[in-house]
Amino acid sequence: MAFKNRKRIGSRLFGKFSLKTKVIIFCVLCIFSIALIGKDIYMNKKNENVIQKSNNITENSVIKPVDEKKDEEKKYDEAQKLFSNKKYSDTIAKADEIINEDKEFYKAYNIKGIALCYSNNYEEGMKNIDKALEINSNFGYARFNKALAYELYGKYDDALNWYDKDLEIEKYIWSYYGKASIYGRRGDVENTVKFLKIAVDMSPDIKSIAREEKDFDPVKGSSQFQDLIK
Repeated sequence: MAFKNRKRIGSRLFGKFSLKTKVIIFCVLCIFSIALIGKDIYMNKKNENVIQKSNNITENSVIKPVDEKKDEEKKYDEAQKLFSNKKYSDTIAKADEIINEDKEFYKAYNIKGIALCYSNNYEEGMKNIDKALEINSNFGYARFNKALAYELYGKYDDALNWYDKDLEIEKYIWSYYGKASIYGRRGDVENTVKFLKIAVDMSPDIKSIAREEKDFDPVKGSSQFQDLIK
């Protein structure tokens, strides 16, 4: 009842206004209504923009899974194990799998390259090792493998040069041993003993390996060599 009474009173009051006044009131109400509708549309649009921007920020700032790189490293570790077990074709296949996922993963080119060299594919092997060095010129293992590949194919001066390049950035025991083995083949007792001694000082276990190493046959009769491997 109260609501109906208020409605009747409002109608009576409105009825007392002139036609001109009624038109003015009507226009004001229309303008007010349009303003409210416009405000609602603007706020909805603004909210849509905020949501869109928030989504874009979220998409662009998503942290990549920590395991993404780890997965490649795990596969690389598998490739290294395959190579150590002389499963060269499997090593190459595993390296290709990594490269297909990440063409900048220089370690995969390196392990593939040396596996190819051991598979009698010197040219392709060197291309892959060089690719690894192109991506990361200071990757010591690739410098070592380039030296080793040269040594495998009898390019001893190039091998010595690249063993030295490896030693410029890391004191790698097998680079010293590699140099010693080349000088051993050449019958150069002084240099054989010089570089083999460095390797032995780094790891006494090298002595037992050197005793069985055929590369040292030309110098095994020397007293200097024998004293070193006792």
